[in-house]
Order: sequence, then C-alpha cells, then structure tokens
Amino acid sequence: MNSIRVRIGVLSVAVLAGLSAPTTGAAAAQSAPAPTVEEQRLDKAVPQEILRRSGFDAAAAEFADDLAGARSYAQAHRVVTREGSALWRRAVDRAQGRGPAGGDLSRDDDRPLYWARLSMTRDVRTWEPEFGLSDVQRGALIGALERVSRGQTDIRHTAGAAGAGMKRILVTGFDPFTLDRDIRISNPSGATALALDGAVIETADGPARVETAMFPVRWQDFADGMVERALRPYLKQVDLFTTVSQGRVGRFDVERTNGAWRGGFQDNDNIGRTETIPVADPASQPQWTTTTLPYQEIVAANTGRFPVYDNTSVTEIPAGGTTAVVRPDGPTPGSTARAGGGGDYLSNEIAYRATLLRDRLGLHDSLPGGHVHTPVLQFGAGNTDPASGAVTDPEFVRNRLDIIAQVRGILTAAVEATEGS
Repeated sequence: MNSIRVRIGVLSVAVLAGLSAPTTGAAAAQSAPAPTVEEQRLDKAVPQEILRRSGFDAAAAEFADDLAGARSYAQAHRVVTREGSALWRRAVDRAQGRGPAGGDLSRDDDRPLYWARLSMTRDVRTWEPEFGLSDVQRGALIGALERVSRGQTDIRHTAGAAGAGMKRILVTGFDPFTLDRDIRISNPSGATALALDGAVIETADGPARVETAMFPVRWQDFADGMVERALRPYLKQVDLFTTVSQGRVGRFDVERTNGAWRGGFQDNDNIGRTETIPVADPASQPQWTTTTLPYQEIVAANTGRFPVYDNTSVTEIPAGGTTAVVRPDGPTPGSTARAGGGGDYLSNEIAYRATLLRDRLGLHDSLPGGHVHTPVLQFGAGNTDPASGAVTDPEFVRNRLDIIAQVRGILTAAVEATEGS
C-alpha cells in the first residue's frame, strides 16, 4: 500500500488544481494498482446493503460512468472534483433533512458517504483509460477526490461568510474504523460532522456558525500533512475549534493533553505505525500539547444524557527513565510522550496536530481549541453479533442522534464560556 500512495504535497499547485496536467500518453501510462485493503471491503454484503438502502449506490454508479467517459486527464479531474463535491453535499443534505432520503436508513447515518467514497476511489485507482494515466496523475485524482468528498474544500469560514456578529466554529470528524471487527460500524464523529456542517447554533451570547470536515483513519494521510493543509487556512478566522472522534463506552471526554506518539494500532488499511508523530520542523516539536477549550465549563454544563469528563491522564516515560508509566494528572516536566489523554491512535494525533498548528500560528492564548471524544456508538441489545446482526436498529439510531445532539450542546457551552475572553 505504501508503495502506491502518492505524496500529494509535492505536486505543483497547477497539477492539483487540474489547470495543467502531467505528461500524458501511452509512454507515461502505468498499470493501475490493485484496490487497497480498505477498498476491498466494499464487496462484502454489509457495505452493499448500506449503499443500496441509502440510495448512494446510484451516486457511485453515476461516478463510474462519468469517469469512464473522460477522454483526458483534465476531463477526469473535472469529473472527480464535481462528483466528489456533490457526494459531500448530498451526504450533508441527507443528514440535515433536505431532499429525498433515498432509502430507509435513517438520515443521520454517516456510513453511506464512507462506502460511496471508497467506491469512487477504487474506480479511480483501478481505472485504465485509453489515453494513459501515470502514477502521479492517478495520485492527484485520488487526492482531489479525498479532499472534496470530505468537505475539506467546502469550509466557508472566510471574512464575512458567517455574518456580522456571528461566531465561527470549526469541527472535524472521522470515518468508521475497526471494520474487520465489525463492518457494520458507524462513527458518531462523522455523523456529527454531517449533521452540523453549516448549522447555526443559538447561544446565550448570540449565533454561532459551524463548519465541518472529515478525515480518514489512515496513518499515511496524516504523515502527508492532510490535517495541516485542511485546517491552516481557517484557524486564524475561527473563534473556536474542536476535533472529534469516538472514544470510550458511555462517556464524553474533553482531552486535556495530547502526546507526540503513534502507538502502532492498525488503521483502515491494516497498517500500523509506532513512532514519534511526524511533523514539519521536528526539531521544534514538543512532546505534549494542551487543550485551550473551556473544559471546566463544558464538564459542568448540562449538555445531554452522557457524562462528560475532563480527562487529564497520559502515559509518559519520565525524564531520565526508560519505562512508560501512567500519570493521572498529566505529564511531568521533561517526559517523553507515549499516549495523550486520547490515547496513541489517530484521534490523539489529529488533536496533537491541530493544537500544535494553533500554537505555531501564535494562537495558543487567543483561540479555544482541543479534542472531544464521544461515547462508543453501540447497537441495541440482541444486535451485537457482527456475523448475524442487522446494519441498524432503533437503539443504534437513538444513540447516534443523542451523541450528535450532545456535541451540539458541548459546542454551545464552549462558545458561551469563551464569550468576551
């Protein structure tokens, strides 16, 4: 997998924008790679049922037809950006009750977007057009499709976009993960991103507009700088941000501290990474970053049925030591990170990257930002066996809706707590 993933960041702006194409023709054409591990799960019964019962199978099929009709790299790039953007908007509209549902799955479901996107990336990855496609071109098409179908290019937090006096909030979510354990799984952080994109939250201090984006559960995309590229243009324009992911059963956590360590758990491509989080300018990289969200006020607020905790625990190697220990009250001076409050997986990493970016932009003291872990989204009693269980049930839907509503409540409490600060 690593050998076929292109580092999009090294491509020219013109190529990424589709304004000019790399060398084309038969001489430049290279054989299409096989689908990734993540894409190969598409052929299983559950993904196909989710696509069919949401109507997103039609979007995937339309994309395949349009891509097959492209007669040049430039045409293919236009198809990718147009259809990828339309997929994101369709998922947001469905989640927010606009337009037909397209099937009997509840509108709050994040899984149709996930599986439809994978269908599209697999089509691009395995496509062998007559005009020839180089690895660089293919990587650029896949990269563009990933960005636009995740809402990363659809953030509207620019000057004047929110309206006079309106606060601006940026929220991120994740794809489903641990799919080999239960392929039916949904991610409430992704569902929250769809439900809140463009939403206006009424607070005691006035309205606040939310813009969202989603991220993959893949180590390499993070190493390639996807988080920083997506968030950097907006952190100086927003009043508050939070990255969101799925955490522990039955509780929310506001993570106090994030650590600079990858713990090796396999991602959606079944790849593990055990190393210091790779960032630009590693010489100035801190072992720890901290939340600037108003965690005390968030914990104290009545935001929903799940308890909310200020999570201060980390795992560290103390200064001068060699063995990792758990510190319930946060890191000690000079220690080396082995897990933040949010662990050592990609939820910790997106929190670390976002807050490090905040600090490197000089916003630590002026921009509230950090990470919120949602409860694990659970299926109802009697529907817990992945081998025989249904793809949805009433309790599953209720849990997801309650989590979405409580994230909204947490954002409201955060905005009210930071007004005038």
